[in-house]
Amino acid sequence: MRWIDLLRMSSSNLRRRKLRSILTILGVVIGTASIVVMISLGLGMQQSLYREIEQSGGMTAVTVTGKDVGSQMYYYSDSGSDQEASKYVTDETIEKLSKLEHVKSASPVLLMNSIIMTGKYYGNIQLTGMTPEALKEQNISLVEGGRLPKIDGSELELVFGNLATENLMEKGTDKGYWETGVMPEVDVMKAQMFLILDSDAYYNTLYNTGGTATSTENSSSASTGGTTPTKAPKKYVVHASGRVTGDENTYNAHSYNVYCDITTLKNMLKKEYAGRAIPGQPTTKSGKPYKFFAYTNAMVQVDDIDNVDAVASEIQNLGYKVTTNAEYVKSMQKQFAMIQAVLGGIGAVSLFVAAIGIMNTMMMSIYERTKEIGVIKVLGCSLKNIKQMFLLEAAFIGFIGGVVGNLLSFLMSFIINILTGNGSAMGLDGNISYIPPWLVIASMAFAVLIGMVAGYFPALRAMKLSPLAAIRNE
Repeated sequence: MRWIDLLRMSSSNLRRRKLRSILTILGVVIGTASIVVMISLGLGMQQSLYREIEQSGGMTAVTVTGKDVGSQMYYYSDSGSDQEASKYVTDETIEKLSKLEHVKSASPVLLMNSIIMTGKYYGNIQLTGMTPEALKEQNISLVEGGRLPKIDGSELELVFGNLATENLMEKGTDKGYWETGVMPEVDVMKAQMFLILDSDAYYNTLYNTGGTATSTENSSSASTGGTTPTKAPKKYVVHASGRVTGDENTYNAHSYNVYCDITTLKNMLKKEYAGRAIPGQPTTKSGKPYKFFAYTNAMVQVDDIDNVDAVASEIQNLGYKVTTNAEYVKSMQKQFAMIQAVLGGIGAVSLFVAAIGIMNTMMMSIYERTKEIGVIKVLGCSLKNIKQMFLLEAAFIGFIGGVVGNLLSFLMSFIINILTGNGSAMGLDGNISYIPPWLVIASMAFAVLIGMVAGYFPALRAMKLSPLAAIRNE
């Protein structure tokens, strides 16, 4: 019997029992869609991770953290090793790192807690000072008309994340987005803004003039020794040179950051705190600042991903903490693999139930077609052809169920992404559900395989039927 004849007979048998075939296929549809959607959730989170890594320097980036001095500069506590840093990250450190083998570039990063004021709003922001080269490597997507800050400008220019204004509060009520659920009406590209670097002085002024400090930590550091007036902190006029693309429902690695030129920021800090220690800078036992300037951390770019571990180890031996994006990705990939296995396993239960349905359908088909099987055996049809005919029927059920199941999974994925605001509701940069082409092909093949496995034993039973007994069967 030719393959075309087997295909014709198999499809004809399925059409003859439409209701039973549809119900069996429906089980495969649900099983396939469950597996694809479940796995797509894990893949969506993985894709979001890769995008964030790309936005933070890529797989060849190494973050070097120095000795922790605390205060208003925030230092990274997570590290690729348990070794404590014994040195500060200074200009001398940057120079040494730049000269290491396989290092393309090394640049300092300075994080500074400040206060921004605009119109009826104010709030805390964390300035991220970086060199122009390092800012370019961040791959920041800016709105039309936006640009990166000028180099060594007299005025500090800021690049706002699209969600940075969530931290602003209304003067008088001290309520912001997190209390009201409404984004402050601030267009950073047009608004006139004032920056206060000495946040302690700002809160001390509020306290001593009868205002209300917004933080217990800040209020506890305020002066409580009588009515001595506190000198008001200096306000610097600043403006935004750019804003990260996206609205309040869009999240990416830069959404909450506020970037600026590190040299301009350093000059402003030295002028603001002339004659006294800059918050976060190391001091002597008597409280006097050292001559060197300590950075929060350094960003190092390695020439090739294969050299990342060697460079990280060498920097670690110099007395610094080291974290790498590659190291982080490896640990996260293990977690995502576990998540995908669990989610895929949940979906596989549905397909297992569908396999039982296919087996039941094929067994019923054999009982109903016993006489037909006997006739084709008497006419000279080989046992192999009979086996192939039933396996093809089961494969048809799996194939049709796989096709419809994948179409349904795309629809479900679309709905999930819409409901979660394309991942922003889950804090992800991109869709939470992602279905790559290989997953579609793999699920189709798996559905067909499940169908054929489920139809194998009924096919064997059909082969073993006695032709004479089958013909006499009523």
